[in-house]
Amino acid sequence: MALLITEKCINCDMCDPECPNEAITFGAEIYEIDPNKCTECVGHYEKPTCQSVCPITNCIIIDPDHKETNDELLEKFVKIQGLA
Repeated sequence: MALLITEKCINCDMCDPECPNEAITFGAEIYEIDPNKCTECVGHYEKPTCQSVCPITNCIIIDPDHKETNDELLEKFVKIQGLA
């Protein structure tokens, strides 16, 4: 499952530098997460760092349109890192 930044985002710039896959960018109004790059930090950390540093509760949630298993996220991590 990729993550999604909701409209609760206050553009604090805490999440962007924390993403190890560079999946977070500033969109038209708020930060956005590219679901093709987001592995929920699988392969890097035990939990998503963007959620850990976000000062707004439930601002970064699981994207209901991009559900993936832990194995699929790990496979995506391997591809992104060029380990395959």
